[in-house]
Amino acid sequence: MSDNITINQVDLTAPTPQNTPLTHAPIAAGLSRPTVPDITEDNEGEEEEEDSPNAVQQAMLGLVQGKLSSLVGKSSGYIESLPAEVKKSVEALKGVQVKQVELQNQYKRECLELEKKYNELQKPLYERRHAIITGAAQPTPEEVEAGEKESAKDDSDYSPLSKEVVDSPAAPIPEFWLTALRNHVGLSEIITDRDAGALKHLIDIHLSYLPSTDSKLGFKLSFVFSPNEYFENDVLEKTYLYQEEIGYSGDFMYDRAIGTEIKWKEAKDLTKEFELKKQRNKNTNRTRVVRKARPTESFFNFFSPPEPPNEDAADEMDEVDLEELEEKLEVDYQIGEDIKEKIIPRAIDFFTGKALEYEDLDDDDDEFEDMDEDDDDDDRFEDEDSDSDADLPARRRGPPKGRGAAANNNVNPEECKQQ
Repeated sequence: MSDNITINQVDLTAPTPQNTPLTHAPIAAGLSRPTVPDITEDNEGEEEEEDSPNAVQQAMLGLVQGKLSSLVGKSSGYIESLPAEVKKSVEALKGVQVKQVELQNQYKRECLELEKKYNELQKPLYERRHAIITGAAQPTPEEVEAGEKESAKDDSDYSPLSKEVVDSPAAPIPEFWLTALRNHVGLSEIITDRDAGALKHLIDIHLSYLPSTDSKLGFKLSFVFSPNEYFENDVLEKTYLYQEEIGYSGDFMYDRAIGTEIKWKEAKDLTKEFELKKQRNKNTNRTRVVRKARPTESFFNFFSPPEPPNEDAADEMDEVDLEELEEKLEVDYQIGEDIKEKIIPRAIDFFTGKALEYEDLDDDDDEFEDMDEDDDDDDRFEDEDSDSDADLPARRRGPPKGRGAAANNNVNPEECKQQ
């Protein structure tokens, strides 16, 4: 009779500083060299690639990542192994953090009240800006002088206005808001040539905050239009509502957005394309021409925001459809945030294009971050060797966070945002 052979069981407990020695980490035990299929003479070129040290390292990395993916979110057992007296201290720290979070939430709500206060203080300046844009008022010599100093500071080659121009009446600025919106990187991609005809009539954009007495906090963007051939509305509004609870990161979380129903004039709906089709009656053989509408890309879809699904509906949705919806929500929230935080307070910078200098800096930062990320080969091996999706932790399906989502990495997240 053969002797019994003891087989050592590999402990797949997630490593921590407490349970991982300096050598022989448990995830390395029991890993064998990945097998490579036989290569025929016809595939000599592929043989060199498979046997290269880089290919072997990538395969090993894929195996390790596959094992680790099944351990994500699982306890290492360290906390459970602590003495009861230590566990008592751990629970006490959680209680202390509860008080800390309450103060942080209070801080964020007070910051929101400060934003409301300073938005009201800026209203006379916004009204003055609107009057100059539309030609309802003439700029003062002091305003022109201050603007020229700013231009000279930004551009060493700036040529001051001639005395003749300074002494003559100023003219309205045509298509001011259309130009400002088109100079925003994100909005320029959704404003079509057809939209431009209607946006030429955009004469102002207002920001207002919902009263603190409302059931939900949030803000409203109001787009003011002059009479035009496209729709009956004088004002199109978009309201963003915050969730009641502050997010884990300490920021307000968007709940949903509500847009104005646009009253389009006959055959002027920019969110639809119309095509003429001939139809023949089978009985009488007569023909008729019908107009059929189909959805199309348009800036004015901004006022018909996607509706975030509830938890039950999200669970029933197809994964691809859910990801597409989340992406649409993310884009919608980001556009609203940028209009609120960038375009309204810095409208003249977007009109002149000065704001694009700062947008380019943000893009450069993203490019440098991408260079530091793992290459595509790592992702390929992870997908091939990782366990099934059922073993992976559930993906967060909450709506994207609102305030602070577009903040620069250099900004203190606890800093109160003031306009």
